[in-house]
Amino acid sequence: MNRAPIIRAIAGTMFLSLAWFAYTQTQAPKLTISKVKADLYNIEGDGGNVGALVTSEGVILIDDKFDQDHDAIVAQVRSVTRQPIKYIFSTHHHGDHSGGNAKFLPTAEIVSTSMARANIVQQNQAKTADTVPGRMAFDHEFSIFLGGQEVRARYMGRGHTNGDAVIYFPALKVVHTGDLMAGASPLIDYPGGGSVVEWTRTLDEALKLDFDTVIPGHGKVTDKAGLKTYRDNVETLRNRVSAMIRQGKSQDEIGKMLTADYQWQPTSLNMQWSLPGMMRELR
Repeated sequence: MNRAPIIRAIAGTMFLSLAWFAYTQTQAPKLTISKVKADLYNIEGDGGNVGALVTSEGVILIDDKFDQDHDAIVAQVRSVTRQPIKYIFSTHHHGDHSGGNAKFLPTAEIVSTSMARANIVQQNQAKTADTVPGRMAFDHEFSIFLGGQEVRARYMGRGHTNGDAVIYFPALKVVHTGDLMAGASPLIDYPGGGSVVEWTRTLDEALKLDFDTVIPGHGKVTDKAGLKTYRDNVETLRNRVSAMIRQGKSQDEIGKMLTADYQWQPTSLNMQWSLPGMMRELR
């Protein structure tokens, strides 16, 4: 009996099964949820950190990741409560933080700074082209009171973009910074109104709040000292680039330093947005 056709058929079936498994894994991002304090949770994985405050009258989210994360976010929230998601605070307009807006808007109100909303409406960068703005916006401060708890959003100045909101949980002494703290070094979105000069001043204002725990835009939950260290690292980077500009160094030379010392890769958004913007802002 010639078994070759059978073996080829089995191999083909296995290949298709593995390909489908890989496809479905790509389509269904793996997210995890962990408790930060009391009824406040952090949802990690794929996109920015999502804060989730559970109250007796519903859930308040901070950011909603990418469009494809909607079902996984809802599943993670349902793993800790049956309360519906009623409000979402957007820290800024980028797709890894606000990309899920369209799917959440039918059942939840989304709140952002006026500047973040304008960035979405005006499509200030290609990655916001499919992002839908929320229906509610503020210029300086906005609070939601739900189930006896308060979540307060404040605009404290430019940094990562021109519309970053710091989200404050006063009773829990926790802040969610969005990408005002994210990764090892700052990504300054100059097309979106960001500023490396203003960034440290904005974090100085945030550090005046009474808190001890920080949910960053990306990365592990940390504390106030961790945010202060990040703020100082932004200042150090800015001072190094400013000094090189004063010495007459070229953009290419500064880029090589940033690649060597800060791991900014040649094709990264840091090199596309941050470096050219700093060359203009720090002259």
